[in-house]
Amino acid sequence: MNSVQTRSAERALSGGTWLIVCGAMLYSILTVTPLMAAHTAEAWDWTAPILPLVVDAAVVIVVKLDDVLARLGGHGGRWPMVLRWMTGLMTLALNTADSALKKNLVGVAVHSVAPLLLIVTAETSLAYRRAIAAAVAAQEKQERAERERQEQAARERAERARAEAREEREHAAMLAREQREHEAALAREQAEREERAAREERAARERAEAAERAERERREREREQREQERLRRERQARERAETERRERAEQAERERREREERAARERAALLNRGPAVGKLPEDEARRIVAAAFASDMSVRSAAELCGWSVGWVSARYAEHREPSARGAELAIASQ
Repeated sequence: MNSVQTRSAERALSGGTWLIVCGAMLYSILTVTPLMAAHTAEAWDWTAPILPLVVDAAVVIVVKLDDVLARLGGHGGRWPMVLRWMTGLMTLALNTADSALKKNLVGVAVHSVAPLLLIVTAETSLAYRRAIAAAVAAQEKQERAERERQEQAARERAERARAEAREEREHAAMLAREQREHEAALAREQAEREERAAREERAARERAEAAERAERERREREREQREQERLRRERQARERAETERRERAEQAERERREREERAARERAALLNRGPAVGKLPEDEARRIVAAAFASDMSVRSAAELCGWSVGWVSARYAEHREPSARGAELAIASQ
């Protein structure tokens, strides 16, 4: 029986055992829960399934650990057996208690099937696993002994083959040594010729590299000089452009200040003339109104300076305000 068949038998045994355990657990929970509910305080009815679950959990632990110990070839001693029988008897008692209290022998017999089957299955599966483990161990021991005999025979054959091969190698080595000595002499001569050629080639390559490096350094220096000259010309051009820009800006600033000073003097001259004796000419009156508008002078004061009516001066003020309003509208529209 090979290892594949052994593993198949172990899987069948394990699957069947767990199938019986799960079925017995489910049947036990369904049977014992009503009994526990009937003998538990009404407020604690929800705890009825706990006891069958605890007992069945102990069954699962026993079955699983027995499986592991059987695979490892160990033995747990008396306590695992006590736990198996104690959990089995507890399951039997809990499943048959309700029928026994009602003196229903048929119910006792029916409800004892699953616990008894669980007890016997646990003991039988443990025995099967131990027997399979012992058989597998014996088979492995026999196979190991057979492999050792085959390996010993193979080592002896290999030793004989190595001895024959060693003799052949020694004979071949003696023949090859003379051939190697002749070839070594030829190789030394060839190596000397190749070394001379390599030295000459290396010297020529070093001379070519030196010349190329010198040429490259010369081109690099020329490029750096051209680059420095270009940077210097660009820097001078930027400095000249910056100087011209500053001079133009200073000139424009001076002209702007002169225009503003001239306009301020003209406005001061127009506004310092005092109230007009009569109605001044329209051109002169318009200049006075423009100066008064720029100086934020009231309409009445401007009318006194030019001799025209307040309404006419208000109309001129409105004309001066309209360009500012149009400029603000254009600025808002551009945004």
